[in-house]
Amino acid sequence: MDSLITAAARALAVGDTLGALKRIALREDAPALALRGIAMAQLGDLDRAKALVRRAARAFGPKETVARARCVVAEAEIAFASRELGWPDKALAAARGTLEAHGDHLNAAHAFYLSIRRLLLLGRLDEAERALDAFDPVPLPPALQAIHALTIAGIAMRRIRAAASREALAHAARAARASGVPALMAEVETASRTMDAPAARLVARDGARPLRLDDIETLLASNAFIVDACRYVVRDARIAVRLASRPVLFALARALAEASPGDVPRGALITLAFRTRFSDESHRARLRVEIGRLRAALRPLADVRATDEGFALAPKRAREVVVLAQPFEEAHAALLALLADGEAWSSSALALALGTSQRNVQRGLDALASAGRIQSFGRGRARRWTMPPLPGFATTLLLPAPLPGD
Repeated sequence: MDSLITAAARALAVGDTLGALKRIALREDAPALALRGIAMAQLGDLDRAKALVRRAARAFGPKETVARARCVVAEAEIAFASRELGWPDKALAAARGTLEAHGDHLNAAHAFYLSIRRLLLLGRLDEAERALDAFDPVPLPPALQAIHALTIAGIAMRRIRAAASREALAHAARAARASGVPALMAEVETASRTMDAPAARLVARDGARPLRLDDIETLLASNAFIVDACRYVVRDARIAVRLASRPVLFALARALAEASPGDVPRGALITLAFRTRFSDESHRARLRVEIGRLRAALRPLADVRATDEGFALAPKRAREVVVLAQPFEEAHAALLALLADGEAWSSSALALALGTSQRNVQRGLDALASAGRIQSFGRGRARRWTMPPLPGFATTLLLPAPLPGD
């Protein structure tokens, strides 16, 4: 490797993108193409970056297996940045194995963290946590140690473990400063701001107020009866009942919780659960059926009692009844929560992250675009969707994930 390639690689390692491009901008050899691709990715031109990295991989000879594996890792990182979550992870695993076999442990570790952060973005927290537990970051340089700590913090945030999150972020900040990479320090700072932003709202008899992650953790550890409208769970200190697949029952449970200790009239419950402004005997009969199902589902936690006007919720152990709601509630809130990270998402990646069909996602995107909430660029498979981040809200923490004790 000649001196210009070495200098450009060192410049990229510390975030000096323009300094790297000054040295290799006019070169067409394979190492220069690979470094130019990484530089364009750092500048945000992901399509150009992907094309350059692929050209570099083809330009390397068949015996240059390590260089080709590094190109695969670079392409995977570009795919991650452009939210192409369907990018073949088997190719990344094979590249990591090649790098490990040839002693390139740093780039192999980088490939490992890319795969873990993809799992995190997809909500597969158990897999990510098991893989991290088996990996020792101590021999790694500060930049990779910062990424390791950021990944731990991301898992802890989604598991609602505020103390563990702050500890990991503090470690990430120290490692990022030691690395001297400005982009990494900015990423840690952004994650730290997320910890202090409202992640949910508490709706109770005395009104609503925003909650930070620390407040949510305290609430979940309390003896309150909680209807969690972020993750579609009804729980108290001992038992959690998931109602994500039963939207009518959850809507009834939330309405009863918001009115507790009072009752909710039958007509209001019919309007809320069945989305109709008019009711007849068939709706009232259907309501009785759904209330019976709700009684059965919540039997370990609470009774649903009939009153003269409607129905009321009576928790068996908890004295306080609250609703944990999203900080903003509207149609397609989960899509907005993902798009609010400021990255450009494809509809297929959004479908993977939300665990739903791509067609449902496309309908939601079209509705949001018609309302002027989001925008798209590109066509066909290259089409991407984005929106400016919502100021002051930790929107990524709203996405469904396992709660403590589940």
